[in-house]
Amino acid sequence: MKALICEEPGRLALISRPEPVPGPDEVLVRIRHVGICGTDFHIFGGKHPYLEYPRVMGHELSGTVETAPEGSGLNPGDPVYIVPYLSCGTCQACRIGLTNACVNIRVLGVHCDGGMAELIAVPVQNVVPTGDIPLPDAAMIEFLAIGAHGVKRGAITARDRVLVTGTGPIGMSAIIFAKARGAHVTVMDMRPDRLAFAREGLGADAALTADAGAEAQAARLTGGDWFDVVIDATGAAPPIERGFGFLAHGARYVLLSVVRQDITFSDPEFHKREATLIASRNAQPDDFAEVVAQMRAGRVPTRALNTHRGSLSDGVALFQDWSRPEAGVIKAILDL
Repeated sequence: MKALICEEPGRLALISRPEPVPGPDEVLVRIRHVGICGTDFHIFGGKHPYLEYPRVMGHELSGTVETAPEGSGLNPGDPVYIVPYLSCGTCQACRIGLTNACVNIRVLGVHCDGGMAELIAVPVQNVVPTGDIPLPDAAMIEFLAIGAHGVKRGAITARDRVLVTGTGPIGMSAIIFAKARGAHVTVMDMRPDRLAFAREGLGADAALTADAGAEAQAARLTGGDWFDVVIDATGAAPPIERGFGFLAHGARYVLLSVVRQDITFSDPEFHKREATLIASRNAQPDDFAEVVAQMRAGRVPTRALNTHRGSLSDGVALFQDWSRPEAGVIKAILDL
């Protein structure tokens, strides 16, 4: 079968490798669509903290069942999406239901080879029927679930003033699900095009340019009260640290981003606000279900989000093109 492999940072190759042989509790899935994530671009750029090369990337996956274990409820030809978090089921985190934070977690395309290939074998519990969700849209469920999980972690309600910093796909997913809960959402980024899309395409209520005047703008916007919830999706330490300055008293700060280096903040300022710092990692089954429900309700603008499409065979050249900021990619999908 064909597979797109990242041999080392900055170098991709389309290779031929043996088809996977599924185990007794695994489903063999023929991949139809692969969403390209910021994680994939970080792997390509050599910036991911949890990876060894070479690696077949790809964790935003939809496809059709080739073979499935008897009694699984899955049949050949069924359209499915894949939950890419392979949890052990026995560690302390799994025992309390935090499979997204499994001590021994393996994420497809990161800790082990993923779905930028014609076929993949995955545990039956990680394969979910798409129902009436089109397969190209189903390839976007995973990144949207990350935003849904962060919004859930922040316990966002219609009473909250929310600031989302960083308007890449993960930030956009946080905007979508915060708005679905009725919150007033402000977005902050350096890119005018992303800020415009967040307002016009996703329904964000206000936008801040992440320049030297952002704090003054935010103070005016909130009457000096700042934000009840701040969600960081920037993927960089300086804006994460800056985000502490936008917290209201009693606020929650949700970190969707993960960075290699330490982050620091003023303890007296954080303490006097009795603020809460919240990590948000991956997503849980109810987050995937929430994405599907909001898709069916028409609250996820999938066509607008999916800005670029191409084939796996052209993936080497496309990945180079799509990794450039001027390409204007929001969500790119490889078709097989």
